[in-house]
Amino acid sequence: MSNKSTQQKLDHQPKQDNKYSLRKGGWIVLIIALTPLLFYLYKNFPDQPIWETSFFSLKTNYGSWFNYTWYLTSKIVPLLLFLIWFFTCKHWWHWIILVPIAMYTFQLWNIISQNTSVDEIEIYYIIPMMMVLVPAVYLVRAKLFAKIRGADLQSFEEELGQQRSLWQQIKDLFN
Repeated sequence: MSNKSTQQKLDHQPKQDNKYSLRKGGWIVLIIALTPLLFYLYKNFPDQPIWETSFFSLKTNYGSWFNYTWYLTSKIVPLLLFLIWFFTCKHWWHWIILVPIAMYTFQLWNIISQNTSVDEIEIYYIIPMMMVLVPAVYLVRAKLFAKIRGADLQSFEEELGQQRSLWQQIKDLFN
């Protein structure tokens, strides 16, 4: 005797989607598992500013190719992990992950363009993005919690319009 509800649960997704999901998940797991190896790639580069082979000769502003690739891998690996996290996260707050992604992207761009003042100016580029993303994510959070709790948005808007001290606003964030 076959149970229809069990059969329907098993057949709700086509088998090709399951194979694709397993394949995609397998690639993601493999990439994450290889990140320590990717990070330590810098140890294979020469500790001198000019890298000469029979095919090419390259110069870096970072003192040595060892240092340059260390800077590169220390930005590429976390950026890769944040991108995987962003694209696989199913939570409503995953948009806030764009802040560290932007930070690492700006830092990586500075390194690639051979700018030796690494990790100094990207905050000036990230602050405007944070001024948009953080309130937007917080507003989405507030709307979701209002919907879950059954509160109407009218009381939420009235609460936003109240005059409060900076300290009171900070305390309200953690309530």
